[in-house]
Amino acid sequence: MNVAAEIRFLPTAQCKQLDTRFDPEHGAYWALMQPRPRACFNAQLLSELKAFIDGIIDTDGRVTHKGETYTVGYAVLASKTQGVFNLGGDLLLFRSAIENGNREALQRYASQCIDDLYPWNRNFDLPVTTVSLVQGDALGGGFEAALASSVLVAEESARMGFPEILFNMFPGMGAYSFLSRKVGRRVTEELITSGAVYTTRQLFDMGVVDVIAPDGMGEAAVCSYIKKHVRAANGRRGLEAARREVDPITREELDRIVGVWVDAAMKLTSRDLKMMERLVRAQQRNAEEAVESGRESNVVRLEAVGAGD
Repeated sequence: MNVAAEIRFLPTAQCKQLDTRFDPEHGAYWALMQPRPRACFNAQLLSELKAFIDGIIDTDGRVTHKGETYTVGYAVLASKTQGVFNLGGDLLLFRSAIENGNREALQRYASQCIDDLYPWNRNFDLPVTTVSLVQGDALGGGFEAALASSVLVAEESARMGFPEILFNMFPGMGAYSFLSRKVGRRVTEELITSGAVYTTRQLFDMGVVDVIAPDGMGEAAVCSYIKKHVRAANGRRGLEAARREVDPITREELDRIVGVWVDAAMKLTSRDLKMMERLVRAQQRNAEEAVESGRESNVVRLEAVGAGD
């Protein structure tokens, strides 16, 4: 993959948790997450993703590099953290807000998530196709973010799932809306209520994953997808727009579900919060050990979190 040009919407000093690059050959703008200290959606990452999205929208999908103007045809969400796409919401923030009865903090955080996922799901209302490339674990809000794209590409060893049910919650920032439009109610509720972590192949067979890539070939698979569909790109984007008209996901829908999510969060018990703390520790282990021990063993540890209760 030849990605020599690197264009940032944020000054380098401000862009701490998101790396961006433009591939003029394929018209692909990449947003590569690298959150710290845990691979979750913290406030800084959410802010930088919002700036990335606003940059595309504000320029009507055009970028300038070395005096030439290019059109963004594809926006790709991926990760620079080896073995991890994203492990979900900021559970430390959730626990603190719930313990302190701070409903406003939960509402503010959830709204920030929707600020990013809603325009991404709508392809910015531009002739741009959004793509998620999952290399590693995508859990909770990380899975939600992957589902927001028009196309979900995943490497064979990637694992995805919603662990929220383990602490008596549900994913409230778009999961039900995105999944139900794609695979229907039955599969959606199975994925959300099982608490299980699924393989790429399982999710492909369910219709959730669109493209399977061999391990280490995810970026090449994205480029191959673009090349395969470039001649019919106008028709495909018309199809995407038609899909949004026939079965639209509105900002109002997502905001209402966020309200349900906040209400449910404020009802969590001390036992639920204890389980959440165990998931926080599992998040941390995944982030620290993905490179050393491999993705599969980390997933097994996360699935085992609820085994003791």
